[in-house]
Amino acid sequence: MTFRQGLLAARGNIVFLLALIVAFTLIFTLEAWEPSPQQAPTSWFLEEEAAYEPPPSREPTLDELEAARSAWGYFEANIRPETGLADSVAGYPATTLWDTGSFLLGAVSAERLGVLNRPRFDTIVEQALESLLQMPLFAGLLPNKSYDTRTLQMTNYANEPVDQGIGWSALDLGRMLVSLHTIMRHYPEHAPAVSAVLDYWDIGAAVRQGEMVGAEPTSEGGYLLLQEGRVGYEQYAAMGFAVMGYDVQEAQRVERHLDWFDVFGVEVPEDRRDPETFGGHTYTLSDPYILHGLEFGWDTRTAALARRVYEAQERRHAETGIITAVTEDHLDRPPYFVYSTVVGNGKPWNVLTDTGEQATDYRTLSTKGSMGWHVLYRSDYTASLFSAVADLQTPEGWMAGHFETFGEPNTVLTANTNGVILSALHYSVFGPILHPRMPEDEGRSGLLAAEEGK
Repeated sequence: MTFRQGLLAARGNIVFLLALIVAFTLIFTLEAWEPSPQQAPTSWFLEEEAAYEPPPSREPTLDELEAARSAWGYFEANIRPETGLADSVAGYPATTLWDTGSFLLGAVSAERLGVLNRPRFDTIVEQALESLLQMPLFAGLLPNKSYDTRTLQMTNYANEPVDQGIGWSALDLGRMLVSLHTIMRHYPEHAPAVSAVLDYWDIGAAVRQGEMVGAEPTSEGGYLLLQEGRVGYEQYAAMGFAVMGYDVQEAQRVERHLDWFDVFGVEVPEDRRDPETFGGHTYTLSDPYILHGLEFGWDTRTAALARRVYEAQERRHAETGIITAVTEDHLDRPPYFVYSTVVGNGKPWNVLTDTGEQATDYRTLSTKGSMGWHVLYRSDYTASLFSAVADLQTPEGWMAGHFETFGEPNTVLTANTNGVILSALHYSVFGPILHPRMPEDEGRSGLLAAEEGK
């Protein structure tokens, strides 16, 4: 048989083998390929500036030292002796896990900065952790969304007792986990008490297939699980679960739901999930990006997203003359809490209540937003932000901001505002609280230690 005759005889087998090779190649390619969102190519972050680097370590100014003392003054005035927990709003005996997380991160920052002595710090942490270990849990699984700081009773947001609770928030839990991880990181002697709290809570109940889920009660006495988080808040809260070893990879993948919205020529990140379809409002604002930077340090992607959110606010000032740092804040008047956004529910500069109602008259220049952006960027514009809120300092804490419409200060004093300010001042000296620049055995800055000794 000639070679040509043999080739012709074997052509069926050759075709079959080639078909197998092509099929396996196609299957492998399809399994490895994930379509990127239509309007958010995975290469977008590579077009931004180089990876963000925190500014060099330095001593705080005397003004910053006084700022830290004022911020910690809020907590000294609002820690309940019955439980060791701090009120979310001055004089109002209620708290959430988010605000308790801000309280504990503020305590760590204050101790490391030198404005809180170590014995007092240890007492505060021990009592707070004991209360977290004693509080009743929603469905016996996880902390309720709100508690009375005097009694540890589960309450609704009006601080009215609700025996069965009103559900849990995965976002609030994520922030709480950041604070607990921070305590273990810097104060390992408290790790056993933190571990007891983590064992008491069923954190895995808030994770499903890589997503974070919250819970709300049903009329039948059970509870309904709901995916929680939108672009910004979702990725920040997921960091809390991730550092504790939980699989929240889907929640961390910002590209899945990332869209863009043009604001004064800046392509600002926006969540593409429609509020009416998915049942959750979308807020693009400062807090989650600031918190990520202050606590973890930005990676390339979060640095690029944060830059866009910040630049839109700087551009608004350039175009309108209105100095702008918008985020979520409590108010000293009804509706008492709003989300002041760069983009909210698909509209630029929208101001919304937690139920999605319009509240445009209550947009504020946020104190914590101003100070957070200032320590992260140190630009001429952020210096003007810092100056614009300097008059809001009091011995018992920093007020929340200035109303744009009314030309008045938003005088409410809160745990979140003052906790974030302490974290910002910590960042200015040590860097991100979970990746500090100074050696662990140095603890605090020389200036602060000297000031404390006076």
